[in-house]
Amino acid sequence: MKSNYKESLIAGVDEVGRGPLAGPVIAAAVILDEAHSIVGLADSKTLSEKRREALAKEIRQRALAYALGRAEVEDIDNINILQASLLAMQRAVKNLPIVPEHVLVDGKFCPQLDCSVEAIIQGDKKVQVISAASILAKVVRDEEMREMDHLYPGYGFAAHKGYPTRAHREALQRLGATVIHRRSFAPVRQVLLHFCV
Repeated sequence: MKSNYKESLIAGVDEVGRGPLAGPVIAAAVILDEAHSIVGLADSKTLSEKRREALAKEIRQRALAYALGRAEVEDIDNINILQASLLAMQRAVKNLPIVPEHVLVDGKFCPQLDCSVEAIIQGDKKVQVISAASILAKVVRDEEMREMDHLYPGYGFAAHKGYPTRAHREALQRLGATVIHRRSFAPVRQVLLHFCV
């Protein structure tokens, strides 16, 4: 993708975790170093777990700058998932040690930032710097959900990462909701009503 901005000052931003019933939304912001290219950047969802983790390590080593931002379950329940996702992206950009001149965001909506920002639909597939952010965010969130699996056994967080799989829904019905479940999401809300009766 061509741009009027210097490549070194363009940050790519993406978030992971809009669809799950549990856990935070985690966003990453990345500024790639054009002197140290990274081969194989792609939409994180299309890569194997092993490949994502290898690329995430390379991104941390070779990027000019990177940072994470997050929105917790409380944020999601208070301001809705879209606004929480934008908040996580805003936090990621603000956490960058280098101030970007321009920000490219995956999707249709832009967070409020102090620099120019552009939304690109399917940007994680089309723009390498967004792909890098997508990979970093997914690796970090997946690791966190594996940790949640130890804290809340029986839900299968290590396998489904909080997404509404059949196994996750069945565990919710059987065990009830944890503190990391999003109470504003209908399947969780229904379970809470059932357990309150």
